[in-house]
Amino acid sequence: MTKNVLIMAANGQISRLVANRLLSENEFSDTNLKLFVRKGMQVADLQNDARVSVFEGSLDNLADVTSAMADQDIVFVGLVDHSENNLHTKNVIAGMKQSGVGRVIYANVLGIYDEVPGEFGVWNRTTIGSGLPTAKQSDQLLTESGLDYTTLRLPWLNDQDIKYVITHKNEPYIGVSGSRKSIADVIVRIVADFNFLKNDSVGIANPDTEGENHPVY
Repeated sequence: MTKNVLIMAANGQISRLVANRLLSENEFSDTNLKLFVRKGMQVADLQNDARVSVFEGSLDNLADVTSAMADQDIVFVGLVDHSENNLHTKNVIAGMKQSGVGRVIYANVLGIYDEVPGEFGVWNRTTIGSGLPTAKQSDQLLTESGLDYTTLRLPWLNDQDIKYVITHKNEPYIGVSGSRKSIADVIVRIVADFNFLKNDSVGIANPDTEGENHPVY
């Protein structure tokens, strides 16, 4: 069965990893990608495949978001929402509802529930604390949206290989850092099975970094 996947903020590093896997792996040979970017030239290297289309637009613009949603089955938003009054998340939710799209994966950050323990948790709050209120509200909006959502609470990222453990809401976050390839792997698994991590907010990190006091690069 053909699946239509919309990747918003498609020029990000994780978004590109996801796109490359969906275009190269046999399991996804019937998957079409729509790449939402401000300028099409940002993803010119991905446009050679006939399964790829590009939509130029802004997450600030509800009309753009809604138009991009047409005929899509699942949406990945590869950008943490730090917009004023969570305009991005609100536009994504409204656009999905108007277009009849039911499944969304949304990037977020670790620490929105004060779930990161120890000295690293203190360091993390100090370092990214100003961005936590909008990040937390983005997750709350998704929780209350009625959509099938997955919030990805990302660790401090590196370019190492795939290795991760998943923690769920109301569980302590395990690890401090994880690879972009690991995050992409979780997203690809959700595209393969929409029920995987449905209606969940998950932490993802390399368990080998558990107990570290600062990010592991």
